[in-house]
Parts: sequence; C-alpha cells; structure tokens
Amino acid sequence: MDTRRTTRALATEAVHAGRDDLAGLGLHAPPIDLSTTYPSYDSRAEAARIDAFATTGAEPEGPPVYGRLGNPTVARFETALARLEGTESAVAFASGMAALSAVLLVRGSMGLRHVVAVRPLYGCSDHLLTAGLLGSEVTWTDPAGVADALRPDTGLVLVETPANPTLAEIDLRAVAHACGSVPLLVDNTFATPVLQRPAEHGARLVLHSATKYLGGHGDVLAGVVACDEEFAGRLRQVRFATGGVLHPLAGYLLLRGLSTLPVRVRAASANAAGLAGRLTADPRVARVHYPRIGGAMVSFEVHGDPHEVIAGVRLITPAVSLGSVDSLIQHPASISHRIVDAEDRRDAGVNDRLLRLSVGLEDVEDLWADLDAALGERAGTPAPAEASVRG
Repeated sequence: MDTRRTTRALATEAVHAGRDDLAGLGLHAPPIDLSTTYPSYDSRAEAARIDAFATTGAEPEGPPVYGRLGNPTVARFETALARLEGTESAVAFASGMAALSAVLLVRGSMGLRHVVAVRPLYGCSDHLLTAGLLGSEVTWTDPAGVADALRPDTGLVLVETPANPTLAEIDLRAVAHACGSVPLLVDNTFATPVLQRPAEHGARLVLHSATKYLGGHGDVLAGVVACDEEFAGRLRQVRFATGGVLHPLAGYLLLRGLSTLPVRVRAASANAAGLAGRLTADPRVARVHYPRIGGAMVSFEVHGDPHEVIAGVRLITPAVSLGSVDSLIQHPASISHRIVDAEDRRDAGVNDRLLRLSVGLEDVEDLWADLDAALGERAGTPAPAEASVRG
C-alpha cells in the first residue's frame, strides 16, 4: 500500500510542482522549449483545435501549435504557481502590467468596465486605472466602502495587501464578502503564497508581478494571474490576441525561482523584521511601516532628507523594483509612485519623506551598518519612531 501524502506542503510543492513528469521523461532539470512554431501535417485537426481555443480559451490538447497560444516551458511555471496559490489555473504574461491589462480587457469585453479599487496600489496600476487607458472607469474607496461603490457595470474590485509602498493591510475575507458576485483581484506580489494565499479568503484572481519575489534574482520580467479555469481561458484568449506572451527562458527562470521561494522569503523576512525593529528605535526615523503578516518589505519615514539616504547607501542598491536576493531602496514619491497625482499620493500615505526598502539575503548586521551610515549623524535626544510595526 502506498502511504505517501497526496497533499503536499508548500515547500515541497515549490520544489516539485511543474516538474512531476520529469523522471518519466528521463530528465532532471526542466527543458527549455524555444520554438515559436510547431510542425503539423494534419491541417484539419489544427483547424479544430484553433476553433476549440477560440470558443473556450482552453489549452489545446496534444502538441503545441504556436508560441502565442502557449509554450510548454511557460506552462510548467503556470502549473507550479497555480499549485502554490491553490487555484485551478494560472496564466503568465510578459509583465505584471500586461497581466493586469489582460484582466481589465476580459471584463471590459463583457461590458463591465467599472473598477472599484483601494489605494495605495503600485503606481502604474493606479495610473492605468485613473487614466482610463483601457476604457475603464475607477471608483476609489477604502475597504469599508467597497460594497457601496459597486454598480451594475462593476467588473472588478482591486486591492493590494500588503500595499505598495505603505504596507497597509486589508481584511481579504471581509472585502471578498463585500464584493458579492464581482470578482476580487488581489495583488499578492509583496506577500507571495508563502505568507498569504488570497484564494483561500475569497479572491477569484491573484496577481503577481513575477519580476519580484517569484523570480527573485532581478533578471526576469514577468506577470501572472492565478485563477479558476474559466477565467484563465478568457485570459489566454486576450494574451493570444494582444501578444503579451512570456518568453520561454523567462518561464524557465521563474520555475527555477519558485523552488527557493519559501526559503528566500522566510530568510529575507527575518532580516526585514530585525531592521524594522532597529529603525523604530532610531531617533532619525519618524515612522516605520511593517505589516502584521511579516515579509521582506519595510517602509520608513525619516526626519531628514530622504534623498540623502538614497545617495548615502553603499551595500544596499538604490533602485526601483523589489524582491531580489539583494537589498534595494527607493523613494516612492520620486520613482514608483511618481506617476500618481501628488495629492492622491499623499492621501494614500505616500508622503515625500517615505522610503521603501526591499530587504534581501545579506547579513543583517551589514545591512544595518549601511543604513546607519546613510541615515547620517545622530543628533538631539533620542525619541522612538512612530511605529506601525505589527509583525
């Protein structure tokens, strides 16, 4: 009798999901399929498969057809991410913004162009909605106002938790309940499935900028939506029509990145919690943001000039993006959220003294030494920072 577990732990899924067939193929490392097209001598059968895809968006059975319909290497990553998020399917795109755009196009094609959203969001997500670039109309609200903001033409409710860059958190189960039949999309980029699985709390769609923690090494640009198979089919149709496909090499790097995701996230989170505590006790820091859920992101407001801190780091890299094995710091009001209207930024808590730190895997003492030097001379009587450190 085979007594092996059928339900596997997250760490096990991270290593094995998307790779279950490799031993049977006589392989250990996943293959990279770089083909853009595939041979077929039965054009009638191909016509039937194309018709089936056009009807449902389901992945064509049998050998691949064309790179814009799907790729075997990318499909391995999609399978693995769906397993980690606890959804039926996942659909990968060339970037996180391409993934969000595809979701908006799916709902817009059904005449459901109204979006209810909670700030703060990633700056480009905010801009895409506010500018109506895809024909959408947005109502901004707080989590408690979601139900009242819904309209008959509401196609989506969009939240990010912990939020970029303030790390504000949202009760996902309460928001999902308020959404009723309207799909809730949760940007889970900061938390990753290691810390949070939004589908378990009622979200229908889970978005990742896979560029960040899923890749984890600052060398791949990608996005992905984890969801049920019905919505996945519509997303594949949009991806096929608009061409926002993920390159196979990126799919390979993402699958490799997932294998170390739990280890990386937990180690970086321990570093981040340590730094958040030290920043909270530092008189040069006015306020620290660190979420209850934990994670590898810390945001803090300084009494002095934040631009001097950016200019003063030497070990930490001053750069946009996050989620890499090395630590990055940036000034959201100047970069990631610059595209958001200044008043809207401030209303969402993104003030001009806020810095966002993506904590990596370096030794925490080295990271603190770099931050300590960049923060400048200590002056005056020490006073504790205002803390929203909840982890």
